Amino acid sequence: MDSTISVKGLSVSYERKRVLTNIFLEIESGNIYGVVGPNGAGKSTLFKAILGLIESNTGVIKVNGKGIETQRKEVVYVPQKNDVDWTFPATVFDIVLMGRYPHKKIFQRLNKEDKKITMEALEEVGMTAFRDRQIGELSGGQQQRVFLARALCQGADIFFLDEPFVGVDMTTEESIIRILKKLAEEGKTLLVVHHDLSTVEQYFDKVILLNQRLIAYGDTDTTFTKENIAKAYGGQLPILHKTGMI
Repeated sequence: MDSTISVKGLSVSYERKRVLTNIFLEIESGNIYGVVGPNGAGKSTLFKAILGLIESNTGVIKVNGKGIETQRKEVVYVPQKNDVDWTFPATVFDIVLMGRYPHKKIFQRLNKEDKKITMEALEEVGMTAFRDRQIGELSGGQQQRVFLARALCQGADIFFLDEPFVGVDMTTEESIIRILKKLAEEGKTLLVVHHDLSTVEQYFDKVILLNQRLIAYGDTDTTFTKENIAKAYGGQLPILHKTGMI
């Protein structure tokens, strides 16, 4: 299978501190990838480097065989909640509608079809009743649903979600993973930064274990092992309550 995303020799530094070193990845479509590692492992940095949001020291990154700058419509990014200005004076509908802008030319207006797609995305995540709410008035779970709806509204083929389950209730978490699995079945590519190791085996087809360097990646059942987890976490090795691995 051809790679949707190819990362070859990626290294990234912040203020002379190396954050990622010599990362090689081949990401295939139709899969949900869990990006797993301790705090400071470079998980969010990996996303931002692939998306061209930060500069890399070295490395070649291709998305659909091309540079990211030509593939913006095909890629959607849902950042961490801490990276969002929740006081921004916009309604839920406004935020989700923004997902249509990558499909518009300069000065081209949004139309009835864009608004129809927006309402369909809100319905998919169960947020139609909140369409007129300001985003700061929502709960954490509702906010995540809104940003997932915006991602769906864009109609992209590749999804980057940075810790989408943080601060949400179990009902919302189950709803989000159901939507992500449906997208994977449709052939989409999904990468998810995730911190709860107890749900990795349940949620992800493939896993990327990272700690500033690539520890291992591949099918979850063969890669998410006690040995690889220990290599990734070292002294921060967590207890896995649900998997029974440790």
